[in-house]
Formats: sequence, C-alpha cells, structure tokens
Amino acid sequence: MKSLAIIGGAGRMGQALAAGLGESGDFIITALVDINEPQNLFGATYFSKISDIDPATIDVVVEFSTPESVVKSADWCAANKVGLVIGATGLSAQQRSAVEAAGKKTGVLIASNFSLGAVLSERFAAMAAPYFDRVEIIELHHDKKVDAPSGTSITTAQGIAKSRKSAGKASISDVTERETFAGSRGADVVDGVRIHSVRLPGLVAHQEVLFGGPGEGLTIRHDSFDRASFVQGVAIAANAIGATPCFLSGIDSLL
Repeated sequence: MKSLAIIGGAGRMGQALAAGLGESGDFIITALVDINEPQNLFGATYFSKISDIDPATIDVVVEFSTPESVVKSADWCAANKVGLVIGATGLSAQQRSAVEAAGKKTGVLIASNFSLGAVLSERFAAMAAPYFDRVEIIELHHDKKVDAPSGTSITTAQGIAKSRKSAGKASISDVTERETFAGSRGADVVDGVRIHSVRLPGLVAHQEVLFGGPGEGLTIRHDSFDRASFVQGVAIAANAIGATPCFLSGIDSLL
C-alpha cells in the first residue's frame, strides 16, 4: 500500500483526490500540503510546504496545484527519490523542462487529464482525424480555471495534428477572411486545429471535438460532471510511478 502526499490538498481537486484515493484501499493519504489548511484531512497530516515532510514517509507525491508549486515538488521528489504524479496544467516551457529533468532522478508522470473517458476521447479523435476535412475543439470548464485553453484540449489538438500528418494530410486552412472581432475564430493551436474556450460557473470539465466532411459530421464529447472522475486515472498513475527514474507524458500508455 503506497503512501501519498497531495499538493494542493485544500483545493476542490485535492479534497476529491484525498477522499477517493483514500477510499480505494490501495493508498494511505499521509500528507496534505497547501498554503491553506484543508477542510478535511482524511486521516492525513497537514503541511504548509512540501519541504516540511519527512521523505521517508512518502512513496508518491500527487501534485494538483500551481505551475510554480510543480517545480518545487519536482525538485523535492528528485532530491529524495520519491515518485511524482502531476495534474497541474499551464506550465511554461522552462517549468516543463524542470519536470522532465526530475524524471532523470525519479519516476515522474504528467498528464493534462486523468479521466479515463477523456483520455479515450483523445484517442478516438486521433483515430478519426485523417478521415475528415475540418476539425475544431470546444472546451468548457468552471469559471475558476485560470488557464486557457485547457491542457486536455491542447493535447487533443496535438494528437489530431500528428495523426493527420502521419496520414499525409495537409494542415487545415481557415476560409474565414475577416474576423469582425479578433479571436472569434478561436486559437489556432497546431496545424489549423482551432480551440474555443468557455468558462462558466456550474461546469466542471467538458470537451467537444467536432469533425466535418462532405455531407456529414462527427462529434466526440466527454463530460466530467464531478471531480471524482479523475480519481481512477490518478490511482493508475500513482501505482505505476515509483523511485525508478522515468518520465511519462499522459496515462494513455498505461491503459
């Protein structure tokens, strides 16, 4: 049974993970780390910073807070040979490099989404991509999400572009000649695959991938109605990652 420290343990995602992972029977929630004291500890001990934790008591750190915190966790895990699972998004290229460097000293997995349905929808979108002329992505999240577009939609767009390129398809060109308001056609993320971001209260995490071809369309939609939808994927990642040096991007290879 692995012992976990959850960074961002006072947040909605951290609390959902502590509850779900603790109930799974595969993990002990040993530490919750946050600048704010969590409402529920789920039997864990509260720490305001990761450096206060005895590394001998932790097998895996689960990091769902900020990009700045991710780098601190990566450095701590690398120095102490503790596995690291990252679900925070919005990392800069420099922050991503720091995470990858940690993977040379300990096990590190970073993913834009841990919902199994979301990961499968990304796979289905990549499968469909070569067979349609056009594709656009609409991602919808709660109004407290600070980055846009979402990491999941970026990963989806990259997978679509890679699949189209492997099939010998050209980049998608937009026939729009004039935007009355800048940005109304969304963001061209990669090879003409556009992403439109929606932020509204009441939402959790949702995504539609819309394909269009002659006389037909295909929509692949995934909905996370509750943060409990991410627990199973995090559990798979935490079971797979340990002190053995490695770097994994996404949980697709674990399914």
